[in-house]
Amino acid sequence: MIGLCQAAERSGENHWQGRIMFRSIVVGTDGSDTATKAVSQAVDLASAVGATLELVSAYEPVSGQRLNEERRQAPEDLQWAINPREDVDATLEAAAELARKAGVEVNVYARQGDPADAILDVAEERDADLVIVGNKGMTGAKRFLLGSVPNKVSHHAPCSVLIIRTT
Repeated sequence: MIGLCQAAERSGENHWQGRIMFRSIVVGTDGSDTATKAVSQAVDLASAVGATLELVSAYEPVSGQRLNEERRQAPEDLQWAINPREDVDATLEAAAELARKAGVEVNVYARQGDPADAILDVAEERDADLVIVGNKGMTGAKRFLLGSVPNKVSHHAPCSVLIIRTT
């Protein structure tokens, strides 16, 4: 990864054989430390080559009963902010701030459902040139039920995939 960024910076251009190396880079985050490492490296690469960063985070639907309970417990002036995606919106905003601080153009996408599918959908919709994922996703029993995000993305992405060592 560092070699790729350094090569792009040394050349002073983001072109490879007469074309832009990467215009659009997709990276997923769940707010974990390992995902933040992947986002950080994606920001570095996007900055080096002048690419737009497409940040993706997936969420599971929250029951109406749980939302109502949380709204009842929240102060009245904050009840409007409680919604099924509030956690994912905060995760995306934190990651987007890293990109903005580096001067990288960034778009955010909160998608309901499977994290790998969310990444793949955005990569296809944005005609991405590169998807970046960390080598570690969910841990524990859930990873066996849901499958490996890096594995699924690497086998089904519509573009190149860079798997970042995050552990």
